[in-house]
Amino acid sequence: MSEDAGTAVLLAGLSKRFGSVDAVQDASFEVRRGEIFGLIGPDGAGKTTILRVLSGVMAADSGSVLVDGVDVRSNPEQVRARISYMPQRFGLYEDLTVDENIRFYAEVFEVPRRLRLDRAARLLGASGMAEFRRRLAGELSGGMKQKLGLTCSLVHAPRIVLLDEPTTGVDPVSRREFWQILYGLRAEGVTIVISTAYFDEAERCDRLALLHQGAVRYCESPVALRARMPGALLEIVTPAARAARDVVSGRAGVLSALTVGDGLHVHVDDAVRRGSEIGEALRARAVPFGQIREVTPNVEDLFVALLAPEAKAA
Repeated sequence: MSEDAGTAVLLAGLSKRFGSVDAVQDASFEVRRGEIFGLIGPDGAGKTTILRVLSGVMAADSGSVLVDGVDVRSNPEQVRARISYMPQRFGLYEDLTVDENIRFYAEVFEVPRRLRLDRAARLLGASGMAEFRRRLAGELSGGMKQKLGLTCSLVHAPRIVLLDEPTTGVDPVSRREFWQILYGLRAEGVTIVISTAYFDEAERCDRLALLHQGAVRYCESPVALRARMPGALLEIVTPAARAARDVVSGRAGVLSALTVGDGLHVHVDDAVRRGSEIGEALRARAVPFGQIREVTPNVEDLFVALLAPEAKAA
């Protein structure tokens, strides 16, 4: 891979160890300008470490990292001036109001007063926070704190935004509003790199890096990842998902079974053949079910199908 005008972030062979643990192993990927790029994987997969290296907070052991064309290892201060990094625990001052927190971060980046006021008004309006400008940050809900953190991160108009699981623990309505802000930023040409623990959020990204044990296993769009799904995915609608999973798991041709909503998603080698066999097995065990049908896999299904075999072998 080589950096060009359309590249916002470029990792090549990034590795980072903590003692005997390989937090990131030979990770390589490219983030294009103006896209939302997602990092997804279980705890310990390396998501936070990659974001810390990208932000210049942490140095890699090996490999190269370019952010907005700047080498992070040799010029971390240049990189910090071009990006915004919002870690999992963003440093809001709870004894300051919403406005005072924004003003503090604007002054850190030497944003002129008029620009600060204009940007703050626009961002607070987009997030539904305008009426809370005089409220202490410590009195905000979790979702409101995250939206304030994002506003503080964006007040200096960065080209690239790095977000580390920004919606973890946030209510569904606030999560949706948060993503509306991200879509607005993308429309303005801002590049966003986001790690998330939510598979439904991964569906919202333009492209994804699926991480497992510190390595990038796949890096494609959600649509392209779906094309990699071997076999087929069956949905079983049942009020007894656990009992159905016990019946299904381990059967011939069943690669995995995942409880989803009001039933199961079952990854099989052949939809027609296994669907008929599974139906017979459920009836024989008196497990109630409504229907068995082939469905399009989501990112969680893909993650289980593509990476679960590696996890079992580890």
